[in-house]
Amino acid sequence: MAKGVKQIPAWQTIARVLLCVFGLLLSSYALYVETSKGADRDYTAMCDISATISCSKVFTSKYGRGFGLVEPLLGKDSLFNVPNSIFGLLFYFLQFILGQILHPTSSLILLLTSVLSNFGSVYLAYILYFVLQDACVVCISTYIVNASLLVLNVLHRRTVNKSVKKKKV
Repeated sequence: MAKGVKQIPAWQTIARVLLCVFGLLLSSYALYVETSKGADRDYTAMCDISATISCSKVFTSKYGRGFGLVEPLLGKDSLFNVPNSIFGLLFYFLQFILGQILHPTSSLILLLTSVLSNFGSVYLAYILYFVLQDACVVCISTYIVNASLLVLNVLHRRTVNKSVKKKKV
């Protein structure tokens, strides 16, 4: 009788920690840039490389808060009309915490939130390229982190499913 998987493989844990820390840093920087630009119109972020490669242009656009969807639907003063980076901070924190748990429910939440974040990334990438006609280094980096977390969460789900199946045997 084969032993069940009792822990998450070390490489998955290390990869998750690195991706989540990088995601948290990117989201924190995005929030810093947005608040700095809001307080000082002359502020220039390190990621503002040119007129068409500018993260502050993106973060301060109407799409930088509530994905550009909350204000028209729920109003400017809605609790959910916050900078997208706040959603990012919550997402990466959730990914980190739940990623340490070997349980079917937590792995399903990880996978579903990761799929949702990737839909958000595709939506925001479309806005970035076709609507704002900009290239945001921070944004593109978060899209890569989100895609990497999706792959990791699929593998995490498989690990959990193997663990559950072997416990039943």
